[in-house]
Amino acid sequence: MKRVIATPNEDVVVFIIGLRINRLRAVRKWLPAVRAMTPMIEECYEQQVGLLSHEMLVGWRSVTLIQYWRSSDALIAYSHGNRHLTAWKQFNQSARASNVVGIFHETFEISNYETMYVNLPTRGLAKAVGESPIQKHQEQAKDRLAERKVSTRE
Repeated sequence: MKRVIATPNEDVVVFIIGLRINRLRAVRKWLPAVRAMTPMIEECYEQQVGLLSHEMLVGWRSVTLIQYWRSSDALIAYSHGNRHLTAWKQFNQSARASNVVGIFHETFEISNYETMYVNLPTRGLAKAVGESPIQKHQEQAKDRLAERKVSTRE
């Protein structure tokens, strides 16, 4: 059995962004918003702007990206870049006024975390910051959280 944790070695910013299709038949209104996501993610990796890793979740009427960033400054700088501003402008012109698609985002600056992954390919925070085998002293979530708090004070 493979049991690992995300290596607790650095602060990270978790950015969750997604959209919900409110009117399925209005494809011409919501499809550009869906299509804009992949090129922006590719650009982040190509230009090494601070995106560490991401996961995409696809639901019945929604797409959600969970992104792991090096810092809030890096995330905000990217959001002011040309590709993102162009996509935002296009979204505003086509979909925002009609409520065909809804969007959301949430940003979390994380300085303490605990994780555990069992029998999975590397994913989530472990994919962003690296993974380590669970040690005997890391069996409990409370112990993993306490270990991170100690390492950030040093």
